[in-house]
Amino acid sequence: MSYQNLVPRFIKYAKQTTRSDENSATIPSTKSQSVFAHQLVAELQQIGLSQVHISTKSAYVLATLPTNLPATAEVPKIGLIAHMDTADFNAENVQPQIQKNYDGKATIPLAKSGYYLDPAEFPNLKNYAGEDLITTDGTTLLGADDKAGIAEIITAAEYLLAHPEIKHGTIQIGIGPDEEIGKGADNFDVTEFPADFAYTVDGGPLGELEYETFNAAQAKIKLIGKNVHPGTAKDVMVNALQLAFDFQAQLPADEVPEKTAGRQGFFHLIDLNGTVDQAEMTYIIRDHDRSKFESRKELLQQIAARMNAEYGEERVVLEVTDQYYNMREVIEKDMTSVKLAQTAMEELKIKPIIYPVRGGTDGSKISFMGLPTPNLFAGGENMHSRFEFVSVQVMERAVDVILQIIKSAVHKAK
Repeated sequence: MSYQNLVPRFIKYAKQTTRSDENSATIPSTKSQSVFAHQLVAELQQIGLSQVHISTKSAYVLATLPTNLPATAEVPKIGLIAHMDTADFNAENVQPQIQKNYDGKATIPLAKSGYYLDPAEFPNLKNYAGEDLITTDGTTLLGADDKAGIAEIITAAEYLLAHPEIKHGTIQIGIGPDEEIGKGADNFDVTEFPADFAYTVDGGPLGELEYETFNAAQAKIKLIGKNVHPGTAKDVMVNALQLAFDFQAQLPADEVPEKTAGRQGFFHLIDLNGTVDQAEMTYIIRDHDRSKFESRKELLQQIAARMNAEYGEERVVLEVTDQYYNMREVIEKDMTSVKLAQTAMEELKIKPIIYPVRGGTDGSKISFMGLPTPNLFAGGENMHSRFEFVSVQVMERAVDVILQIIKSAVHKAK
């Protein structure tokens, strides 16, 4: 089905700068997200949604589409969630480009940036023969993660408001900040979002349906050295940078992102800086299996303790913080949300692609707050980069799936 406002809506959103900032202590982390949130409030009010406001607790834009069924109808209340921030790549002056009727073979120049989308480098392009692709101009990311999801949710709500003959239960909408820096759902309040289950519309290609994510933690390590003149350093100097190298050397060499796939977990060193006197390291730890996840954190503790024992004093200061957990632990207790989405896709002749996410979504945290929240595809590919793109037709199919889930929930309740 074609939705005339979907593409203009997405392009308008994509052009709005909303990059989050992990070093900020405000909620949301950037002023640009607040500006965008107020624009969304005005838009949602204009199309006719109810109870539209920005949560003072979470900075989520919240809105309700009331049911058009009798009060006695027992239909689940469904939540639809997306995030407004973009990732840590240039997001200033985003200029989306539209490649009409892509043949699946040609190289797509990204404006005059000197960059290209080449099927030889990005074989996923071959999946989009005959479709219209929205790309970057090569200087920024696109922001389909997750402005495609926002556009799809709002377009679906707009469609339901324009077609009151389609019966539906209460629909809750939440557009949140700071997902990309892992903080967006921290302040989400399920009491402000009265749904029986929800979906984040934040996935990738057509058919993605995800209810299993990583368990995730971050480790920050401070390495305390002793700097003296190198000419008289024997048996005195402690090089903090060498401590960092020694710590890294004690982790399994093959358990890193570039050597793992599927349900294999990893340790990922994402930052290292310092001097002989002091250094800092940051790791992220990931595993789908909770027991293996806990073992990974314990290994870090063991290495730190062993190194400190060798020096006879604390030279390695380790701080580990859990970030989110595998939402499968919650959702598998009641698979209604997953089965409803799977059935909706199958009815639309879309093959559901169900696999463990090597990452997390806001749903990872929200599910553990008591609101089961699997993830639906939004269409973005090559996300977080200048090579990001999204298919117009896949975005339309995402709206179709949202509407079909809502219809199927009514049908199932009869």
